[in-house]
This record gives sequence, C-alpha cells and structure tokens, in this order.
Amino acid sequence: MKNLFFVSVALGILSGTSISVKAQHSVNDLRFIDGVAEKKSPAFIEGIEIQPGIGMSARAPIKPKIRGISGKVTKAALDFSSVIETCTSLQFKYAQIMNMDVEAVINLPLYNFLEDWWGTRYRYGGMGRNGIDCSAYSGALLNEVFKIKTPRTARAMYGVSEKISRKNLKEGDLVFFNTRGGVSHVGVYLGNGFFTHASSGNGVTINNLNENYYNRRFIIGGRLNAEPVTIE
Repeated sequence: MKNLFFVSVALGILSGTSISVKAQHSVNDLRFIDGVAEKKSPAFIEGIEIQPGIGMSARAPIKPKIRGISGKVTKAALDFSSVIETCTSLQFKYAQIMNMDVEAVINLPLYNFLEDWWGTRYRYGGMGRNGIDCSAYSGALLNEVFKIKTPRTARAMYGVSEKISRKNLKEGDLVFFNTRGGVSHVGVYLGNGFFTHASSGNGVTINNLNENYYNRRFIIGGRLNAEPVTIE
C-alpha cells in the first residue's frame, strides 16, 4: 500500500514537471517569435529588403540585399540585384505610378522632364511655367527628350504624324483625344497604358488610357520621326 502511495506521488510530481516544461517551451517560442518580428526588416518588394532609417535621394542609387527563398544568394538574384541597385528613387516612383517593373523605367531624361514639369497648371495658349496647354507641353517634351520638332497645335500634330493603333503605341508616341469636337487634346505615351499630358483639371500629370473619360475620347496614336516638320 505504501509503495502504491509513493508511486502515485512520484507520477504526480513528474506530470507537473512535464506540464511546466511544456508551458516554458511555449513561452520561449512566443518570445522567439516576438523577437524575430521586432527585428525583421520591412519588405519593400518581394525578395528585397531595405534597411529602415536609410533615406533615398532623387539621384542616389538604392542597394537592396537580394536573397533566394532558401536564404542563399542565387545567380538569378545576383543578376536582378545588378540591375536594381543602379536604379534611382525617381525610377521607383514612376514604376509604382505606372505599375511597371522598375528596371523598365530607363529613359531618365523623360522622367526628369516629367518630374520638372509635374503639377504645372494648365492655361489655354500657355507655353511656360506659369501655365501651359496640352500641345505646348507635348511639343516641349518631344523636342527636349526625343529631339523631335512638332507643330504648335494638337490638330496640326495629328495631321503630320503616322497613325498608330493603341496596341502598337510605344514610348514617345502622341495620343490624340476628342474632348470638345475633333482632335482637341494631345499627350505623350509612356508605356503600360499610361500617358503624360497637361490636363485642364490637374495640370501636368499622368493618366491611363483605360480610364473611362480617356477611353471614351481616345481617337488614335501618332508617331513622329526625328525629321523636323513645319512649325505653325
């Protein structure tokens, strides 16, 4: 009887110890998870970690750390890193706006021009910083970035350009719209359905051809070569 009593007590003590150990493991697991969560760097793009507290200037290259799923640096990751680490914050900005891969935003003179004019207010007949209209803005962009001279008005640009369907548009092509009868608005195509223009509501900005307003008013694209045309 005494042996049975001692066996029962021993089992009780061992059982209590087991529960305590399991509980301690659970606490340790939670602490470990919390510790990892606190130290984890914020993910900006899948596969890229950017250390917090590092600012980005418009010209400064970004140097992300690239790792494969296993945590090892792979050849594909190295190839991707060699491209990404040379990109500027300006490229990241417009890649995000236009839902494009950052390495596809390569025409820096184009995006520097856009950044420089962004938000300039619309003024009919305007040609400068205090106000500019759609054709003056598009003409200035093509002249400065692509070295193409254009006529002054949207209708004249339409008249001298090669007509391009929406599916065949390329960066630097013109896009024409009927906003108040005939060819009355023009912008410059950027890629992935997006174009830049001087809009009457928002000034110099970016919009998408698939937006309801522009989709319904789109006429056709136009392509000009580098040969100078008669300026009206």
